[in-house]
Amino acid sequence: MAKKVKTVFFCQECGHESSKWMGQCPACKKWNTFVEERVNVTTSGMGGSAKSSVTKDVSVPVELAMISMQAEERMCTGIAELDRVLGGGIMHGSLTLVGGDPGIGKSTLLLQMCRMLANAGRKVLYISGEESLRQIKLRATRIGTFQERMFLLCETNLDLVEEAIRRTQPEVVVIDSIQTMYQEEISAAPGSVSQVREATTIFLQLAKGLDISIFIVGHVTKEGTVAGPRVLEHMVDTVLYFEGDRYASYRVLRAVKNRFGSTNEIGVFEMRKEGLIEVQNPSEYMLSGKPVGASGSVVVCSVEGTRPILIEIQALVCRTNFGIPRRQTTGTDFNRVNLLMAVLEKRLGLQIGDCDAYVNIAGGMKISEPAIDLGLIMAIVSSFKNRAIDERTLVFGEVGLSGEVRAVNMAGQRVQEAKKLGYETVIIPRVNLEGMEKVEGIKVIGVGGIGEAIDLI
Repeated sequence: MAKKVKTVFFCQECGHESSKWMGQCPACKKWNTFVEERVNVTTSGMGGSAKSSVTKDVSVPVELAMISMQAEERMCTGIAELDRVLGGGIMHGSLTLVGGDPGIGKSTLLLQMCRMLANAGRKVLYISGEESLRQIKLRATRIGTFQERMFLLCETNLDLVEEAIRRTQPEVVVIDSIQTMYQEEISAAPGSVSQVREATTIFLQLAKGLDISIFIVGHVTKEGTVAGPRVLEHMVDTVLYFEGDRYASYRVLRAVKNRFGSTNEIGVFEMRKEGLIEVQNPSEYMLSGKPVGASGSVVVCSVEGTRPILIEIQALVCRTNFGIPRRQTTGTDFNRVNLLMAVLEKRLGLQIGDCDAYVNIAGGMKISEPAIDLGLIMAIVSSFKNRAIDERTLVFGEVGLSGEVRAVNMAGQRVQEAKKLGYETVIIPRVNLEGMEKVEGIKVIGVGGIGEAIDLI
């Protein structure tokens, strides 16, 4: 058997392989995504491709009705916010990808998870390709006390990592990070498309074959996506993104793919010197420091999965000093704000087309749910007319192009969350009043259009 080195081109988005460079990928239709890599190809002595002499087991199709199904017992991590995002806990034999910006707290969160699992009697293996054993030990002592079931390994050779996993037989494995793993048979550099794809394939086989739950840490690009081919996200069972400003104290864990649960759940954490602390009541945390009696400030209720969260929307509208008014948004869709301002000008006759407008979601959250449309409308009008909205009033509802206020889901849970935090009045779509149970101790007002809502200011 002889090895021959040849040059191939891989698409960084989907992993498509080509023998020559192409401007557009024929698989995913992305432009300028092909990168050149050198790989080793094993050939036979006669110049043909070699065939394995090992006889493989023949896979036999199984009838669906013959498959026995029983409830899978999940492994609780001891971190309620993480369990919520995972769908109730760690599924045995699952492969989970955790992405996020550098320094956001990915390694800290997974190390805390390992600590809770080890203290609960689970056998955990933490494999690091970026830090030494002493560095991990220093970070671990800051988090807390670890039991004897926690094992560490600093290695980047994929063959040695696979051997260590098979020899140790842990229940949970953490790989930090996938971009540092390499296989000697592949001549490409660690972190390249072929190396990342090969490493993910091996970890997927280990997870399914040995029934081990594996967590993979992935670096992100400047666009916010996991570095490497997009096929990496397609191969894993769950993709978690750790979001937030690294200089702020809060962190948001969000699932963008989950084969074992919902993708709408989020977990909220606060970064402290002893590690990440769960935020049990995000609504109260997000509303801390809200101004009293200030115009342009309104509280809305957004639902993330099954959790209603109260968030403050701030707007500042003023006359522009330039020919073209400036619009800026933080935490919400820029085009959506422009659309709602056009609805205000067309349907209510407000002359705000020549005004600068600045909209901010307080607390740093990123919200794209249509249920905050009515809150955006009222915050803009409140700032434009310089009239403050009662701080004990909460609003939510979707706004259409005709100025109508449309129904939203989970209206009852939103009202209950408002009552729990002491709000006295809730402005909701009139359609949601039908069939909703009456909530004692809070006034619920239904509106059919934005004109009715503005009259309540």
